[in-house]
Amino acid sequence: MTLACIGLGGNLGDAAQTLRGAFAALAALPQTTLLAHSQLYSTPAWGNEDQPPFVNAAALLDTGLSASALLDALLEVERASGRVRDPAVHWGPRTLDLDLLLYGEQVIDLPQLKVPHPYLHERAFVLVPLAEIAPDALIPGQGRVRDAVMRIEASGIASIGG
Repeated sequence: MTLACIGLGGNLGDAAQTLRGAFAALAALPQTTLLAHSQLYSTPAWGNEDQPPFVNAAALLDTGLSASALLDALLEVERASGRVRDPAVHWGPRTLDLDLLLYGEQVIDLPQLKVPHPYLHERAFVLVPLAEIAPDALIPGQGRVRDAVMRIEASGIASIGG
């Protein structure tokens, strides 16, 4: 079994309800236990700022799935939630985004999967919820989550509860 950290986000429809549903979907994945999930956070749009604010969260899983199989499962949860990926739109609005942030302490560099997530250590909307549930998790090459969150600007991020 491997501890995996998942970032969740969305800004279309009832994003808070969509993320709550995603927690349930993560808990139902085969060979996987949902160990914890963070509160929900309202966060400003990042990258493409001309869109509604996001709701973000993080989840901690204990999984027997390989990293690639877990990624496939995450993409299926996105599709089931109405996510349509448009390769022409980068950092655009979405119903649900699930990112495999960490897979144990492994470094994975495949065309379809990069772990740790390449921008994890730079993004407050991911680090703030992740630090709530996995402050001691190691971001290979960057240090612990608790230290990474201390190095970033986190203004505009607010807890909106469970």
